[in-house]
Amino acid sequence: MHAAGHRPRLRHAWAVVAEQELRDAWLGGRALALIVLFSAFLSVVLYLLATNTALNLLEQREAVTLMSQLGVAVGAILALILAADAVSGERERSTLEALLVSPAPRRAIVFGKLLAALSLWAAAFVVVIPYLWFLGHGIGIAGEAAAATLFVGTMLAVALAGLGMTVSAATDSNRASLSISLLALLALVAPTQLPPAAQSGWAGNVLFRLNPVTAGEHYLGRLLTDGHPWWQDISWLLSPAIAAGVLLAVTAVSAESLGLRGWRH
Repeated sequence: MHAAGHRPRLRHAWAVVAEQELRDAWLGGRALALIVLFSAFLSVVLYLLATNTALNLLEQREAVTLMSQLGVAVGAILALILAADAVSGERERSTLEALLVSPAPRRAIVFGKLLAALSLWAAAFVVVIPYLWFLGHGIGIAGEAAAATLFVGTMLAVALAGLGMTVSAATDSNRASLSISLLALLALVAPTQLPPAAQSGWAGNVLFRLNPVTAGEHYLGRLLTDGHPWWQDISWLLSPAIAAGVLLAVTAVSAESLGLRGWRH
């Protein structure tokens, strides 16, 4: 009876952890500072796009696509940054041990922190909506752009936050965690810088489909720039969906080794 009485509290432990992490991130100023920088960045992009008054219809759609892609990519990166600090930061501050001896299960701790990291993506999405409306309401795609941004961005944010959380659980320092996470992100983003000839061949097509970041960005381009229906290119979202599911599972597994420093001792 005593153990059974504690089960409801344990089931909701992730919410308690998430609430504390949200307070630390937002009231502490880290998350707010990142969102302010994100908003400033979008404002600069919007100014550059808006000053070109000679945009034709296709170029307007491309401007909306660019804003959507930036919102998805940067919003997911913000979630990655906060997740990369989640466990390794506790180790550096010598506060992880106190957290582990609390009644909260280790998976509840990890997923509570993951939810806090994803709050940055949620805030980034709210910030990008007015920019999408400004660029897209005149050509009637603002609502579709917002929905697509939320749909694709959530998958990529979950995947990248899961990556950051896994790396953070496996490392001893914030510097190492953030460096490894950003290097992994760079590897995912690098294919977008390939010349068009390399991107158009069968090898480039396969590479873009397997890479969740490039696949998600490509889907947004087909939907918003080319005007394709939602279902036509849905196969491009297979790798973002798989990446989100796999990295969530890996995050859950990493929680079992949360008390081991860097999984090495």
